[in-house]
Amino acid sequence: MSATTSASKAKAKKKTAKKSSAKAKPAKRSDGQDTRAVEIADTLDRRMLLAALRSMRRGEFDVRLPEGFTGLDGQIAEVFNDVMAQAGGLAEEVGEMREVVGLEGRTKRRLKKGSAKGGWATYVNGVNDMLDDVTSHSEEVARVVKAVGMGDLTDRIEIDTAEPPLRGDFLRHAKTVNGMVDRLNDISGELTRVALEVGVEGKLGAQASLPGISGTWKDLTDSVNSMASNLTAQVREIARVTTAVANGDLTQSINIEVRGEILELKNTINTMVDQLGSFAAEVTRVAREVGTEGRLGGQARVHGVSGVWRELTENVNSMANNLTLQVRNIAEVATAIADGDLSKKITVEAQGEIAELKQTINTMVDQLGSFADEVTRVAREVGTDGVLGGQAEVSGVRGRWRELTENVNSMANNLTLQVRNIAEVVTAIADGDLSKKITVDARGEILTLKSTINSTVDKLNRFSAEVTRVARLVGTEGTL
Repeated sequence: MSATTSASKAKAKKKTAKKSSAKAKPAKRSDGQDTRAVEIADTLDRRMLLAALRSMRRGEFDVRLPEGFTGLDGQIAEVFNDVMAQAGGLAEEVGEMREVVGLEGRTKRRLKKGSAKGGWATYVNGVNDMLDDVTSHSEEVARVVKAVGMGDLTDRIEIDTAEPPLRGDFLRHAKTVNGMVDRLNDISGELTRVALEVGVEGKLGAQASLPGISGTWKDLTDSVNSMASNLTAQVREIARVTTAVANGDLTQSINIEVRGEILELKNTINTMVDQLGSFAAEVTRVAREVGTEGRLGGQARVHGVSGVWRELTENVNSMANNLTLQVRNIAEVATAIADGDLSKKITVEAQGEIAELKQTINTMVDQLGSFADEVTRVAREVGTDGVLGGQAEVSGVRGRWRELTENVNSMANNLTLQVRNIAEVVTAIADGDLSKKITVDARGEILTLKSTINSTVDKLNRFSAEVTRVARLVGTEGTL
């Protein structure tokens, strides 16, 4: 017999009825209720036994028969009291089990078999087996639910291979839990697919399809689909505008309704498009004014820009300003050249091809100055000072400037040859030598002068011959 049963038996001894030959008298139970014990003398009264048996039937296991009987009556009383003690102890332990297992959740607790045999052992084993079955099913449910809580949707309650086979509510519970896991698996699979397609693979427009769902799962699916749909619409709208910007179309803007950070992104992109439009318009205006219309000094004015756009605006303005200064300096020098002033040069800072142009123009000015100086010198020497034979020496000139220099030198050389030939003939005439004539090539008025002098020489020759003939006839031969 268990310790609980022994304790109950010891407790019950305090409530044993006193021996009396009178009829039964109520006695107090430990819980304050009345129990019935019979005071007897030497033999067991059957009415007392009947009363005790009725108490047993009512489940009043703290009733005891008096001790002290002898013989068969003593054995009956002892066995009855043992049965009541065992039943009371078992009832008390079952009550504790209800509190420990049912309320405190300590599902490993079981009834102690002790020395129970036969039906008592069967009862104890039955209760324990029932607890094993119930807790085993609960643990199986808890195992699957725990796996679900940890995100593992592969576990199921075994139904087909369960031993013993699941029936009734256990089977219904198992099917319900497995159905829940299957549904969660379907929901997880669909939501994962949508999240993967939209969020990772960039395949917009995906929607979760879960027919037959309801309640929170339907709300969750609808929310995910709404999120995916909104995200699709927002991303496509942003892509449309950014594509337009990439293609140079700055007339588009994001018009879709958005909230939160997407709203901030929308405002940022629309502001960017506006600033790009303003920037493009200003740069186009400056480029047209400076590059096409020739209106130098234009500057781009774009308000509110910062970062790269501010740097780009400043670079465009710097370019326009540099180009203005360079072109105006070049124009100043070119105008000076056109006005015959070869004292000016390009002094503005320049780089690259503009620097090459600056160098070329300055070199041209130097060459033109040298050319002008040489031509002036030759002209002064030949035309004013009468120093014939002068030649212009301009180093480094090419093309038309070389041709012009060579033409000036050719003119000076021709003029030198012509004048010297004329001087030679005139000197010969002055010296009475009428045998010489101008033989140099000449054209125009010089040719006329050449012809005149040569004709004069011929006439002087004829005149000289006639005078000589007459003088010889008259003075020498006496022929009058």
